[in-house]
Amino acid sequence: MTAPSELRLLPWVGPEGKPCYLSTDDRSGYLTRLADNTEAVQLAFAADLLDQVPDVLDDVDADPDEIHSLAWELISALRDVLRIAISRGDLLAVSRPQHL
Repeated sequence: MTAPSELRLLPWVGPEGKPCYLSTDDRSGYLTRLADNTEAVQLAFAADLLDQVPDVLDDVDADPDEIHSLAWELISALRDVLRIAISRGDLLAVSRPQHL
């Protein structure tokens, strides 16, 4: 059985919002590439969203519904970025030699 530290946290959730993990040594496999591409899309979306924030917040005539929608999109993007950071941190921890 693969140790939990050797599992890759995937950038999406499964049924009931539970995390999905990948156990593989193949860094060029289909699911690994799909996860890498999904992470790239999620990070690009978060960056684009951050670019929009100042314009919306600086607009004194901004529609409250637009601000509300932006806040929910930011929450979603932050969840994605946090999941990616945790996944990459876990991958770094596994790839580094452990010193005792």
